[in-house]
Amino acid sequence: MEDVRIQDHMAPTEVFRLKIKNECIRVALAETLCTFIMMVFGLGTVAQVVTGNGVFGEYFSINVGFGLSVAMGVHVGGKVSGAHMNAAVSFTMCVFGRLRWKMFPLYVFAQFLGSFLAAGTIFLLYYDAIHHYCGGNFTVSGPKATAGIFATYPAPYISIYTGFFDQVLGTAMLLLCLMALADQRNQPVMSGGEPVGVGLLVLLIGVSLGSNSGYAINPTRDLGPRVFTLMAGWGMEVFRAGNGWWWVPLVAPFIGGVTGALIYEAFVELHHPDLKRTKTQSAEDPECVPLEKCKNGSTEMSV
Repeated sequence: MEDVRIQDHMAPTEVFRLKIKNECIRVALAETLCTFIMMVFGLGTVAQVVTGNGVFGEYFSINVGFGLSVAMGVHVGGKVSGAHMNAAVSFTMCVFGRLRWKMFPLYVFAQFLGSFLAAGTIFLLYYDAIHHYCGGNFTVSGPKATAGIFATYPAPYISIYTGFFDQVLGTAMLLLCLMALADQRNQPVMSGGEPVGVGLLVLLIGVSLGSNSGYAINPTRDLGPRVFTLMAGWGMEVFRAGNGWWWVPLVAPFIGGVTGALIYEAFVELHHPDLKRTKTQSAEDPECVPLEKCKNGSTEMSV
């Protein structure tokens, strides 16, 4: 009995010793894991659609898969690292003073690592399916191309200029809407509903802005798997394809992210009335009574 009591007493102590108190390490671990979760589900959806020849899903399946995978990623790391899972998001947060610049390299490394490991995981899981689909010939373009399972490539009909604008616009819409979802003085997503809100946003971007180049809108999401495919058998063609497309999803999202956040701040957030002034107006002016105090479309006023 005494031995059992001693073990019960020691167990919490041992667990406590395993806890990491360093903020940077905690953030790095959480950001790596949530990015890994997002990418495993997302890339897995693409692999299933491509290797299944449409039997196990279609383009919309990829949109839904990435939307839900982002939601799961936010659940995993949201309260620890913020679950950026996207270097463009981290960069924009730094520009607007919502993340310390010294944390930026840590976020980028964690996101790259999570994406790279996820690509490796999906490659191992679907290796037989990929090999069966393409006959062991790992190609970047053509009817049996498989590199697009991991990284994004432009449609053959778009130019680099159109593709660059595509990535700037997609990421701008992402950050603009993320700023709105987080704006506590506007119409924010309710507490606890952030994963659903962000997931639906990614789904919306996919179904509306995704066909030109696969809506990477995320430098680390694209670069990590691209480097993996370079090492796994697709070769340097992953960097040459699409007229050297690889740099577009690496650079354009940074510009788009800051642009989108700046537009939201300039058009909406900057012009929020002062809280004290709003409260004073509400007390003095019947027209400023909050909606929740209105009944049946009319304001109840005491005389």
